[in-house]
Amino acid sequence: MKTKLLLSTILGVALALPAWAATHPVTGEELAANQDYTYWLLDAIKSMDPQINTDVEGSGVLRSLFEGLFNEDQVGGLVPGVALDFDLSDDKTVYTFHLRPEAKWSDGKPVTAQDFVYAWKRLADPEFASEYAWYMELMQVVNASAIIAGEKPLDELGVKALDDNTLEVTIEAPLPYFPQMLTHASTFPVRQDVVEAWGPKWTDPEHMVGNGAFMLKEHILGEKVVMEPNPAYWDADNTILEHVTALTINDQNAALTRYLAGELDRVQIPAGQYPRLAAEYPNEAISVPQSCSYIYIFNMDPVKGPAALQDVRVRQALSYAIDRDVIVNSVLQGGQAPSYNWTHAATAGFEMPDIEYSHWTQAERDAKALELITEAGYGPGKPLALTLNYNTSEAHKKIAIAVQQFWKKIGVELTLNNMEWKVHTDKMQNQDFDLGRYAWCGDYNEASTYLDFFTSYSGHNNGKFVSEEYDRLMKESKTAENPNLMYTAAEQILADQMPVAPIYQYSLVEMIKPDMRGMSTENLMQNWYLKDMYRVAQ
Repeated sequence: MKTKLLLSTILGVALALPAWAATHPVTGEELAANQDYTYWLLDAIKSMDPQINTDVEGSGVLRSLFEGLFNEDQVGGLVPGVALDFDLSDDKTVYTFHLRPEAKWSDGKPVTAQDFVYAWKRLADPEFASEYAWYMELMQVVNASAIIAGEKPLDELGVKALDDNTLEVTIEAPLPYFPQMLTHASTFPVRQDVVEAWGPKWTDPEHMVGNGAFMLKEHILGEKVVMEPNPAYWDADNTILEHVTALTINDQNAALTRYLAGELDRVQIPAGQYPRLAAEYPNEAISVPQSCSYIYIFNMDPVKGPAALQDVRVRQALSYAIDRDVIVNSVLQGGQAPSYNWTHAATAGFEMPDIEYSHWTQAERDAKALELITEAGYGPGKPLALTLNYNTSEAHKKIAIAVQQFWKKIGVELTLNNMEWKVHTDKMQNQDFDLGRYAWCGDYNEASTYLDFFTSYSGHNNGKFVSEEYDRLMKESKTAENPNLMYTAAEQILADQMPVAPIYQYSLVEMIKPDMRGMSTENLMQNWYLKDMYRVAQ
């Protein structure tokens, strides 16, 4: 059975604007003479390696330096990347991707199917030990689980190059959202000869060879990332932006000041300031849904975690005692939604379970929290001491201070421990924490991108939550005719067992200069591509 992307969708990409044109051929907008773009990063990007990066901000950069089989359009639909289309076998387990022959690396060499094979095997290689190796399992690529476990050789991974422009991928069972998963940076191709020649330094600007619309010109860790158009990119004639700089600024108020001074074109609005800025700058302040969930993870590791957090009553008490309405309405004030579950409510097809405590008043939640923590042997007369780790951000700090006060009422003495993002994530991965501030943004618009996180075999389950029933549900969902039934049941287990305290679901709350276009703010995943962005004349 032949499955192709719609021709109209493909043409939508092909009709992008040549850089030298004065007006946009689709919208008719007049282009600005200045096509430089400077935007804000909260944290340093730990790695520019597609198979190593785990950060949302890093993924944004990688989508411009590299290109996978597919990209997303302004509303999240699939459009051709390196793959023009694909054939799908009758049993829906064999995908044959046809790669565009004009795809080139930044040094002019052709992008081949073998480059994808190398990258995917690299991702699955247990010796490479990528945190995102599990993603290959989630895609159900044949033998991925056994290879990652060290039980089968890499050569048995279900991916192969039939020729330079034909990539065949075999998966274990039909997976309707499989193509959507291929926009994730971990699946992007990398060049074997470059990686082997330079080792860990292959991502340095002077060595990196990418296949995206932009090239890395400078990367000063924790300071800035500079990118410029890649002349070898297959659609280089239609790249409009000429110079892009991403500045790392940990202080969000300082970043806003620089935005208002004209030094930044896009910045996140600090907590509590959206109402004022929306009134003062109605053409620049935005608040739109974003597929991310903000949580506090409990360290349930039986060796490294606090003994108290092994008790489900303690975890429930801590979650119940958080006044989410205060956080979203008084602290954040940016259109975020209070959350009592893990999966973002706007996720396509997701059916929310009826979570009992979400219907209670906060007074009822507080009373139940005090009852549970007292039953567990703690409370105001016998305080429970815990430490919360969080990465540098004014919003994270304000939320942590609020939670500290909420928990004080039930006899919890919470110490706040602020640190840089890299240190914070390293501690999380090593279970060196009591509680950790965390957020997860969906890799694709389907509930499994959230729920697979808490399987025992997940590469991101840093709190070490283990539930055989949960694992069973998520494994069965991969072959179920209606996986949403399993997703709802799995979400209910999380609500009952409380391995995390859900706090809120994201909105993208930002200031964007009014002459910027192509920012993809209507895409729930908020995945953007520099190749689609441009400035209009004002």
